[in-house]
Amino acid sequence: MENVWTITTASALFLILGFLLYKGLGAYVRNAFGQKWLKVWGNKVYFWQSVLFTSIASTVLVMYVLKWSNVVTF
Repeated sequence: MENVWTITTASALFLILGFLLYKGLGAYVRNAFGQKWLKVWGNKVYFWQSVLFTSIASTVLVMYVLKWSNVVTF
């Protein structure tokens, strides 16, 4: 049962961080490069790859901080 809560916490954290990164990075890209930049398929892939990798890294970092502070055990 403990593993289910750990996986649920990590999944929720991944989705929340991914959404926040999408909103923040999307606003930055629109301001810096313009709306047209995100309409090119290669740029969209680069954008989503950046959001995905950053969200994964952030989730891993937060989960290990939670493990270090004994909030979550895995």
